[in-house]
Amino acid sequence: MAHVVIIGGGFAGVWSAAGAALAREDAELRITLIAPNEHLVLRPRLYEPEPDLAKVELSRILGPIGVEHLRATVSTIDTARRVVVADGAEVGYDRLVLAAGSGLVPPQGLPGAERLFDIDTLDGARRLTEHLRDREDFSAVVVGAGFVGLEAATELAARGRVLLVDRAEVVGDQLGSGPRAVIEAALDTLGVVRRLGTTVTEIGDGYAVLSDGAKVEADVVVWSVGLRASDLTRQISDDLDDLGRVPVDRHLRALPEVFAAGDTAAAAYDAGHTVMQACQHATPLGKVAGHNAAADLLGGPLRDFTPGPYVTCLDLGGAGAVFTRGWDRKVMASGVAGKEVKMWINRHIHPPVDDAARLLAAADNVYLEIPFFPLTEEAAAPTA
Repeated sequence: MAHVVIIGGGFAGVWSAAGAALAREDAELRITLIAPNEHLVLRPRLYEPEPDLAKVELSRILGPIGVEHLRATVSTIDTARRVVVADGAEVGYDRLVLAAGSGLVPPQGLPGAERLFDIDTLDGARRLTEHLRDREDFSAVVVGAGFVGLEAATELAARGRVLLVDRAEVVGDQLGSGPRAVIEAALDTLGVVRRLGTTVTEIGDGYAVLSDGAKVEADVVVWSVGLRASDLTRQISDDLDDLGRVPVDRHLRALPEVFAAGDTAAAAYDAGHTVMQACQHATPLGKVAGHNAAADLLGGPLRDFTPGPYVTCLDLGGAGAVFTRGWDRKVMASGVAGKEVKMWINRHIHPPVDDAARLLAAADNVYLEIPFFPLTEEAAAPTA
């Protein structure tokens, strides 16, 4: 029996599995998802105070749609033999979907790095939560004023004193100027102090040293500096982008028998942009890549990846949130109204569970349309 193998149990991997199951219909096709954990972890929610709420049992997603789950870690992809090695055992494939995600870029040569905390993984978020549980008026240093760092800093500000540090001269440098005034006003409201154009050079017991020589109090230092695609991409291509992602075509094909999705795929958004390493792109990438991997084997039509409108929604803790649209990140809602959008998104990124019909219908509906700001007719591009 023909075999589709999917590497990764995040948004892209789970939706690749559902997309492949959708394309399979009644045909004979085996689908296996390989991931070491038993849960899909909703990484966009790990800034929240109870990280264990940000997970979904994979068995409740994969079981109803007839997808096998091999709990293992892939170390090797042999594209010549069409085999992956997972925990020492070989697994053959006819089509492969690489959806192994990304990881936080670790600091290099930072004294005291073992003291760092992060919210990149469920274990990391749990460790931070337990470290601060029942503590008030602590001092926190958050390194990195990008999307993740801003969400961490504004959440922590409700319970402690927060210093936000970044090498850039502005907060949210990669978010551009569109939402910056809203973000800065929120940080002022919450009392988050900024030290820009600097970084942390040492972490000790209760302190951090900055690159300008200042020694600051720090009960906890949270690292949130950049993401990079899984190293498995190097076994697919030598031509990776700056984030370590594999170039793919409009069908998300990287090699004749290999597709890529999510944070491992350098897929074109338009002529001037590639997709972001974020769930809003990982989900449709997975749905299309999985569908195409199965359809390619079964002789069915392949879908083009046609991304929906680009949006961002940044949580700002007690100051609400800011929701933007477009690559210039025009602010559409902020404060309480932005928080309503953020809460709606956080609820709806959960995949359906225990219901094959709903899962397959969701796999066929590539985009999550936010009802507060419906798609224009022009933006709602067809998916097949």
